Amino acid sequence: MPMGEGSHRTMEKRIAVIGSGNVATHLATAVEGVVQICSPNLANAAALAEKVGCDATNSPSGLADADIYIVAVKDDAIAAVLESVPTRCRKALWMHTSGSVGKSVFDGLGYDRYGVFYPLQTFSKSVDLDMSRVPFFIEGSDKRTTDEIRQLALVSTTVYIADSHLRQQMHVAAVFACNFSNYMYTLADDVLQRNNLPFSVMKPLLEETLRKACSNGPERSQTGPAVRGDREIIASHEAMLDGELLDIYGTISNAILKRYNK
Repeated sequence: MPMGEGSHRTMEKRIAVIGSGNVATHLATAVEGVVQICSPNLANAAALAEKVGCDATNSPSGLADADIYIVAVKDDAIAAVLESVPTRCRKALWMHTSGSVGKSVFDGLGYDRYGVFYPLQTFSKSVDLDMSRVPFFIEGSDKRTTDEIRQLALVSTTVYIADSHLRQQMHVAAVFACNFSNYMYTLADDVLQRNNLPFSVMKPLLEETLRKACSNGPERSQTGPAVRGDREIIASHEAMLDGELLDIYGTISNAILKRYNK
């Protein structure tokens, strides 16, 4: 359940951000009190630090003494980062930003207070976002820690407490809704390019599709030949396709046929 709306304020704490990629960039510029960026690539760390107005380092041994450390790196790098942190820093509040890695990654490493600070959004360094609209899914090692993480998450108006299982389910849902959908856009663009058409011709259709899915629910908003059971049109489309496009078209069409034409 959501914990309620935030007030766009954060704790007056010293914060170090480990990472300089897409997620790190948006979080470092959204929260207050960032004193250091740490990233293996010093040039990237320095660039983000200049944007935020803080120090930079490229080594965990050079981490500043902070109250909060946010680990915003690739999922498969989180454990290695945590293992490399100086002992002097492990008494602070630590959190990672992954939706698919549990808080158990901190177990046995001497961290007193830790948790997860997962923003449900797709991030790009070059694209500005209103972080107040990004839902955060958080979890702490105990109630007090969860409350501290919640205070930091008040950069958003929507904050949920979510354990590892729920976050993983959310991450899977996000892959279907975002990553897979975007790949479908890529395939559509392939077809359009073969016919000298720009992908921008799809913009009104995509905007209306998303509007209906959000207002009416995606299941009730499904359209197209498969939902109508129009196998003649499906066959004519398949005759125009080959390779991967044909395989994916057939798989998705069959799934829609089964769901709506029982």
